[in-house]
Amino acid sequence: MAEADAGFPEAIRAAQAGDETAFVHLYRTVHPCLVRYVGTLVGDASGDGDAEEVAAGAWQDIARDLRAFDGDAMCFRAWCARSARTRALARLHDRPGRRARRRGRGRPPARHPEGGRERPDGGRSLALIAWLPRAEADAVALRAIVGLDDEQAAYVLGTSPAAARSAALRGLRLLADQLGEAAADDCPPGAPAGDATCSATWMLRGM
Repeated sequence: MAEADAGFPEAIRAAQAGDETAFVHLYRTVHPCLVRYVGTLVGDASGDGDAEEVAAGAWQDIARDLRAFDGDAMCFRAWCARSARTRALARLHDRPGRRARRRGRGRPPARHPEGGRERPDGGRSLALIAWLPRAEADAVALRAIVGLDDEQAAYVLGTSPAAARSAALRGLRLLADQLGEAAADDCPPGAPAGDATCSATWMLRGM
């Protein structure tokens, strides 16, 4: 995210001063990941319906409260994600049928072929995250889609960094179980060979 966030502090300050071009820059950089994140919460992983509508509502809140924001690029992403999450949970509360379907999860997306090496495409990756239980989906999505660390994810979720990390790891283990074992050279740097989260981490890279 560092390259994408280059110049963010200046853009934030300019947008707070009323520069519309700066605000458009912030929107274009953050909006795509917000839509994908919201989609994992409201059950619209494709981002072509409820997710877009929820994210649009969040941007209204962001624009309204922007002058009060104080922080760096990562804090801004977390702040936007928190606004989007609040909107998404309100949408689920207003649509109990959708909430019940989301909680039940149902069958997972088709399992990756045993021993397969091809990374699932973005749509299937999002569907797999959305299949997770709510807490795990939230934590994994904030890490993999929005690019937040444990501290910022905890801010969005209203919990502790340790709890956010624990939920993310539980979610990655569930995803790994669906994807099968990854080869040792697909593990993230420093992870032991055969780590249960390797294949899931490999799947989520570059989202």
